[in-house]
Amino acid sequence: MLKILIPTLMLIPTIWATPAKWLWPTALLHSLTIALVSLSWLKNSLETGWCSLSLYMATDPLSTPLLVLTCWLLPVMILASQNHTASEPINRQRIFITLLTSLQIFLIMAFSATEIIMFYVMFEATLIPTLFLITRWGNQTERLNAGTYFLFYTLAGSLPLLVALLLLQNSTGTLSLLTLQYTNPFPLSTCADKLWWVACLLAFLVKMPLYGVHLWLPKAHVEAPIAGSMILAAVLLKLGGYGMMRMMLLLEPLTKELSYPFIIFALWGVVMTGSICLRQTDLKSLIAYSSVGHMGLVIAGILIQTPWGFTGALILMIAHGLTSSALFCLANTNYERTHTRTMVLARGLQVVLPLMTTWWFIASLANLALPPLPNLMGELMIITSLVGWSWWTLILTGAGTLITAGYSLYMFLMTQRGPLPAHIIALDPSHSREHLLVALHLLPLILLILNPGLIWGWTA
Repeated sequence: MLKILIPTLMLIPTIWATPAKWLWPTALLHSLTIALVSLSWLKNSLETGWCSLSLYMATDPLSTPLLVLTCWLLPVMILASQNHTASEPINRQRIFITLLTSLQIFLIMAFSATEIIMFYVMFEATLIPTLFLITRWGNQTERLNAGTYFLFYTLAGSLPLLVALLLLQNSTGTLSLLTLQYTNPFPLSTCADKLWWVACLLAFLVKMPLYGVHLWLPKAHVEAPIAGSMILAAVLLKLGGYGMMRMMLLLEPLTKELSYPFIIFALWGVVMTGSICLRQTDLKSLIAYSSVGHMGLVIAGILIQTPWGFTGALILMIAHGLTSSALFCLANTNYERTHTRTMVLARGLQVVLPLMTTWWFIASLANLALPPLPNLMGELMIITSLVGWSWWTLILTGAGTLITAGYSLYMFLMTQRGPLPAHIIALDPSHSREHLLVALHLLPLILLILNPGLIWGWTA
């Protein structure tokens, strides 16, 4: 565990000690080394349950894929932010990379925590760097508003969780994930118990986000700089799903009755956010709303509590993390050239940047779950387990997948095809940095087809 955490911690003094001209190459190389070493976790977790077990931290098949995704994202974020922070003074660039690194430290500690309180503290700590990223390095004037939304939605959802955890500590005497699974199931019967159930899940449902408490997400995504959007879409939303899977084991007898409204909201959200995407003019907003739809499927898969549902949810979380992060990178390359996110103003780019169009095509197909990509594996598993639970879910999930295909194609055709507008004349060519950036997202996604067992979680 520490062989990843200590190098990540040491990245911070490295950033401040490096001479200015070597800042970005050094940070990139250091973080890429950490990411490559973190792949060794995947080897261990397949053979046993818990491994790299220490007093406070451990990895198991559920957290390992998310940990590796977190480590993989830091070098990619550094690669993506290089151009847009180039005009800043050198100290601000150092602060920017330090924020990204601190975010990775908090996330590693959150995903590998064996004490639920430590998970909670790290879950909250990720707010601070993200808030700085959105409010200081965001693009538009709305960014303070977006930061406020982001902060208060998350805090309002997660304070009940703290109370619920303290109650749990009182009644069982432990909050360790290793021992909690062996405690006697609670006879949850009173009204207060039902409130406790809701309090345990509310923080994660807001973080995911569930349709209905999702309003902070499009705002935060649209206003955040590219690194903020990438870490939000790829890892921070997955914190919610991970927390839900961990808490589900404790809420056993009540979930059967109480999860109905949440499943309905989640599936309704898949259809509704898809419909919103179909008439969206803002490119980043479209990708953000599509995240809400995909996370709706994940919530439904977790709440019905079948092994297939859990596995599908984990696969979809990893696949969606890579896909939506790649889409945000592509949207950012467009934005850096045309300085607009409105799709009508920056269209027909296939003529100018033909190789970028290839990346757009692969990313759009991944977003609409083309076989044999992991996105399809996850969606199929979740939909199968939902249909096994109730036939009626087929209407909503079927409509949702249809609309997803619709808006993914709409996004691709709108940005890449058609005549080039007259006002776009002198665009920069695409750089190898940008191609490497998208390749680092889409290659892992394509390679996961060869061994999906790495991200199957507990059922592997």
